[in-house]
Amino acid sequence: MKKLLLTAATIALIGPALAQDAVKAVAPTSLTWVANPALPKGGQIAILLGDPAKAGETVVQRVLFPANYDVPPHTHPYAETVTVISGEMGFGMGEKMDKTGPMLGVGTFLANPAKHAHYVWTGGQPAIIQIQFTGPGGIDYINAADDPRKQ
Repeated sequence: MKKLLLTAATIALIGPALAQDAVKAVAPTSLTWVANPALPKGGQIAILLGDPAKAGETVVQRVLFPANYDVPPHTHPYAETVTVISGEMGFGMGEKMDKTGPMLGVGTFLANPAKHAHYVWTGGQPAIIQIQFTGPGGIDYINAADDPRKQ
């Protein structure tokens, strides 16, 4: 009985210490924003968790879209979830950009399936979105001429 109590006490003391190693907190002021060559000029990303180049890794990143910004129609090889963190953005589906849809505000959540053609835009203010997906990452523009990596 003493051995069982000693084992339970050890687990109770060591368990929380081990769990602390798995916790990651990221303050908005500590984000490192970088240009992403796969996005039109002006778009920036900040990785919160994971490595977008690694297969099977869960990735959480934020994307900053400047005011009056468009990401032309494209697909991703992965399903993604998107949450608007600040500002507003438009989200449309299909292979041709049509900015007549509603603007999505802070807190809006989207679940976008893999290989589903879509596009985004901002109005007169910048927007930050948070995206979560399982890597590897990627973006394929419907019209190759829209791909900033080829310009």
